[in-house]
Amino acid sequence: MPRPTPFDLVFGPPSQEVFPKIRLALDQAGHDARDRDRFLMLRDVVTLMRDLRPEEGLGEAIDQLAALVHHAYLFWEAGEHTLELSQERLADMLALPHADVPSEPPPACYVQAPERRVWAAVIPGRPPEPLDGCFVHSSPEAGSLRVLGVFGMYPEREGFSVVEAAGPRPVALAREDGTALFAPVLPGGAAARLFSLVDEEELVELGWRMHKLEAWSSELRAGGSELGVTSSQLPAPR
Repeated sequence: MPRPTPFDLVFGPPSQEVFPKIRLALDQAGHDARDRDRFLMLRDVVTLMRDLRPEEGLGEAIDQLAALVHHAYLFWEAGEHTLELSQERLADMLALPHADVPSEPPPACYVQAPERRVWAAVIPGRPPEPLDGCFVHSSPEAGSLRVLGVFGMYPEREGFSVVEAAGPRPVALAREDGTALFAPVLPGGAAARLFSLVDEEELVELGWRMHKLEAWSSELRAGGSELGVTSSQLPAPR
């Protein structure tokens, strides 16, 4: 059975009732769905946010909930397209040279990473969490991408952590310590063939590389060769 995505766990069937209303409101107002400020002002979005918010409130984490709802809507609007990475394809993707990635952002999708292969220190002072995957979509600014990393999705845990990063493709991105991008920082990580995200710039870079996978997947759906990608229908914030 495919692993459930954050969309499945949080939105699921109710999205088929709520999201069409949001799309109708956006169409009637003539708004770009990617414009988050206008999106969050819609009555149906406000109601959805209120329904998802726990009784004790979220405090500063309300921004992460808003990002999740926005990404989830755009994911739904684009057809709920999910790319599932194998361990081999993940390693190939993270080894891509800079020039191999397209310059134009992709349509909205969710790229699901192999379980417990990519790690990040999401919450200061807390243990690192594994990346489940990333929602990716283009932002209204030309040549800019929004990436929402979803971390710490365990069967025994209620909820998960999210981190959003946005921007154009980083130029000449490199780590200060000279290690390779995405190289593991966990003890024993190299021997276990793990990867790490150390800051938001690496998360943005990861999103751009996932765009390459979206292009590959489009070729595959159009009848191209097998590419190892399968297709199926919260400064560390929490």
